[in-house]
Amino acid sequence: MLKRVEFPLRSELLARYPVLRSLPAPEFERLLAEGALRKAAAGTVLFDEAQPCTGFPFVLEGAVGVSKYGDGGREIQLYRVEAGDSCILSSSCLLGSVAYNAHGVALADTTLFVLPVPTFQRLLGASSDFRGYVFSLFAGRMADLMQTVDEVAFKRLDERLARLLLRRGPRIQATHQQLADELGSVREIVSRIMRGFAEQGLVKTGREQIEVLDRAGLARIAGTEA
Repeated sequence: MLKRVEFPLRSELLARYPVLRSLPAPEFERLLAEGALRKAAAGTVLFDEAQPCTGFPFVLEGAVGVSKYGDGGREIQLYRVEAGDSCILSSSCLLGSVAYNAHGVALADTTLFVLPVPTFQRLLGASSDFRGYVFSLFAGRMADLMQTVDEVAFKRLDERLARLLLRRGPRIQATHQQLADELGSVREIVSRIMRGFAEQGLVKTGREQIEVLDRAGLARIAGTEA
């Protein structure tokens, strides 16, 4: 359930999304009046497959995971939307007037500012900077998705897990199930690899906490630079 919350909206929007600074002052004030500020607790389903997209979200705090279910209930996280990022799936659904074909979940307590569809469409037509920002999302996310496909198809799971820990570290707050979902694997396999990492002194694990101790060691497994 999304809830209205008090928030320093104006300053946060401009800080997180500099493209909005290019809007004329009256247009920005209108955007503030028409949009809705919402807060979602961790685990909240923000949208699901076959649902219509009802607005364009700006993430001010927290993170959203966009995932796809496969046969047998397995899940793979396609990408994360962090504070300051935008959701390519939402923009794609709005541009194509189609329903979602994946689902989004708040990975932490998350604050969103959601533009209604008419506001999004008006800005898209009136502001070349906003339009360029929206279309630039596709190029960036396409590169991310291609990397995800490459890793799932061609990389060993220990490589992918090491790469994920390096990217999210040095301290990661996540369960093994959440890591498995992000990697498109199962919890038991991720837990087994994580135990191996801990035994090698690469990481220290606790309750929903992982600390990277040896970046160079993880980088060797991941095949990247520390």
